[in-house]
Amino acid sequence: MTTHKFDLAHTLDTLKHYLPAQAPLKDFVHHNTLHAFQDFPFHEALHRASIIFGYKTYLPLSEYRMMYTDKRINPEILDSIICQNKGEQNLENWKDKLLNTDFNEQQNPRIGQLRANWKSINKINLDKEVHGLLFKVLGAYLDQGISIWNFPTSEMGFLASIRTMEKIAFSSLFRTKRAKELLMSEASIEELLKIVVGDETLYEQYLFDQQFAHPGWSGIVAVNESNPESLLDSRKIRLQGLITFELLLEIDALGQKMNGNIVPLGFSIKERPEALFAPTPSTELSEVYQIWQDAFEWTYYDQVLKGLDQAVDIPDTHNGHTFQAMFCIDDREGSLRTYIEQLDPLCKTYGTPGFFNVAFYFQPEHAKFHTKVCPGPITPKHLIKEIESKKKRRKEAHFTKHTQSLIGGWLISLTLGFWSIIQLFINIFRPGHSATVVSSFKHMDKHAKLTIENQGPEHCEHDLQIGFTIEEMADRLEGLLRSIGLIDNFAPIIYTIGHGASSVNNTHYAGYDCGACSGRPGSVNARVIASIGNNYRVRAILKERGIIIPDDSYFVGGLHETTRDEVEYYDESVLPASHIAMHEKNMEIFETALSNNAKERSRRFILINSHASPEKVHKKVKLRAVSLFEPRPELNHATNALCIVGRHELTAHLFLDRRAFMNTFDYRVDLEGKYLSNILNAATPVCGGINLEYYFSRVDNHRLGAGTKLPHNVMGLIGVANGMEGDLRTGLPMQMVEVHDPIRLMLIVEHRPEVVLKVIQSNPSTYEWIKNGWVHFTVINPDDKQFYYFREDQLLSYSPICGNIEMQKDLNGLIESSEENLPVYLV
Repeated sequence: MTTHKFDLAHTLDTLKHYLPAQAPLKDFVHHNTLHAFQDFPFHEALHRASIIFGYKTYLPLSEYRMMYTDKRINPEILDSIICQNKGEQNLENWKDKLLNTDFNEQQNPRIGQLRANWKSINKINLDKEVHGLLFKVLGAYLDQGISIWNFPTSEMGFLASIRTMEKIAFSSLFRTKRAKELLMSEASIEELLKIVVGDETLYEQYLFDQQFAHPGWSGIVAVNESNPESLLDSRKIRLQGLITFELLLEIDALGQKMNGNIVPLGFSIKERPEALFAPTPSTELSEVYQIWQDAFEWTYYDQVLKGLDQAVDIPDTHNGHTFQAMFCIDDREGSLRTYIEQLDPLCKTYGTPGFFNVAFYFQPEHAKFHTKVCPGPITPKHLIKEIESKKKRRKEAHFTKHTQSLIGGWLISLTLGFWSIIQLFINIFRPGHSATVVSSFKHMDKHAKLTIENQGPEHCEHDLQIGFTIEEMADRLEGLLRSIGLIDNFAPIIYTIGHGASSVNNTHYAGYDCGACSGRPGSVNARVIASIGNNYRVRAILKERGIIIPDDSYFVGGLHETTRDEVEYYDESVLPASHIAMHEKNMEIFETALSNNAKERSRRFILINSHASPEKVHKKVKLRAVSLFEPRPELNHATNALCIVGRHELTAHLFLDRRAFMNTFDYRVDLEGKYLSNILNAATPVCGGINLEYYFSRVDNHRLGAGTKLPHNVMGLIGVANGMEGDLRTGLPMQMVEVHDPIRLMLIVEHRPEVVLKVIQSNPSTYEWIKNGWVHFTVINPDDKQFYYFREDQLLSYSPICGNIEMQKDLNGLIESSEENLPVYLV
């Protein structure tokens, strides 16, 4: 901690760096929870985060030891990891430490130690005195539509609004005259800290203690300050204003408790707390955790690499396919693609980020706002608008402002209230769609038109170009096709299938939709890229660039609803009469594959009999998606562990249990790694971010996750809290992560090692993920099938340790056999 003069600007920047960066619920997109430590190697970062903030960053030792006993951690792998880290001569000594030594796993973090002296010395619980009012005021100010009354004078900014309220209101937020006078005189943070803390060398540590007593609210304020567009109904609030208001509330509470004679905390403490960011030397316990975690991870990775080594790589020799289908790389799509290809061996599927290389904002007709439907780091320059929609939004009398008025609320309670009880009772036994259901099919009206083609330079709104020019369309379609290796042998129908989800009981619904579309369904993107693919002027440009799309090939967009396992198709009228029968046959294949996929998913759903036929299971899964009492509408990315970038033939004969993000890539089309660079720059932070949010929410669901969702209340449509006066919960609820094995993502790339090394080193932000071990990285050399694992800035040869992977002929029986994560199989 600094001992020089207090620097407020530096402290605020550092606070923003370490506070949670979770966006409001509408933009819930997975990210690395410990992003602030990403410039450190993974295990060192986890140790620092544990010492400083008290986070649990590994599983308990008892759980690792149990997995070792149950053979879920391979003894050979464990021995190899110990030898690699501690030397072969120390194998038995360290193995005894891992298996038998008792360690004290209790934590006494540095954060909060300074501010805790208010309770230990002065017997004052400042959190209890301040947080209730602070959270109510913040929630009311940031509210995005729950309250029927707006915060008074909210357009003036947070502190200015409070000052105006204090001037004109009959009552005050403060109990003491001094606090109100300091507010009205616009006292600086330094002046307020002098009253509360006194010792300038403790100011920074005190503010960290204060803000990390409620990291959720502080984090959402910091996110809004950095990105004002994160709230649709914008609010002018800064972290500096929040700190000022909280210090005023503390002065008010202390003045009340101490009869106006506040003794600064810095003058009361007998011993200075340890500096927050002082060095955190490694301990024997931290080294034990590291070895166990690496052994746990490599037990699985080694199976995968052995499976890839054994799998038969059958080249795609078809001169013509019945159809081709592009899906998102999402780990939930891999199993569906497998079933489709099993049902029709002559078709071919591809995986690509679900925004399909078209980045834009989307504005539904009659909507006040436009929202981003592309990866978060991208700032689009285009706007796609929905026009000529004939869809009528379903209204529900229970959700009108009249329910909250004195007379209207009383009357509705006496009338519709009774009907609500009946509806609730019926829904328990016969779940169905209602106004409470969030459905990805509602994101866009399939019968409306979209402003896909730009009509001239004057067609702009909000400084955004409406639609794409023909040249821009050609660039985006070419980039998409070359990145997945689809540059010839086009099928009569090429499907572009986005994905989304539906839920009736899930505040984190955006996390179930497409991360590549900023937590929204990929329906608009799928429809836009299909329209671009059908544009004859775009095809003419691509022909000049060496990509010839036949006149009798047509693109059809669609959306896979992953909770109910349904597909909706768009603009089917583009198909000529000659293709209708083909499309109908393809839809039958999709429907059967969807039922098989639902059955595979159902083995983890306790209340569904997975031994029933796929069709019967599918019906149960559809009902489950809209059940009010179901806290797990689907398991989303739970169990994700891999991202494979290569030809689909590599994994076509492997059962990976829905644990892999699959990005189709053909190194033969990209010998220099141009498109590979784009893929890795997107897949590494997106898939790595998803993986790490699941990891940390699993190992510390209390601090780094959101706890159980059952007591959650939605606060202002921006976040969830336990009860009405709790801190905003960040991370994922227990119901999203309880089946997840917390292991880092393994990125596996098919290309020549020297090309891949050059590609990853060309982008410092991507290289940081790999160099510091936040994701594991392996290369398959297509020339000799040799594996190369990234370690210490180089790619080193790796040979799998485990024995041969078993062949599984009865996939259906395998699915019915267990609710747990299954090992890798050949199929």
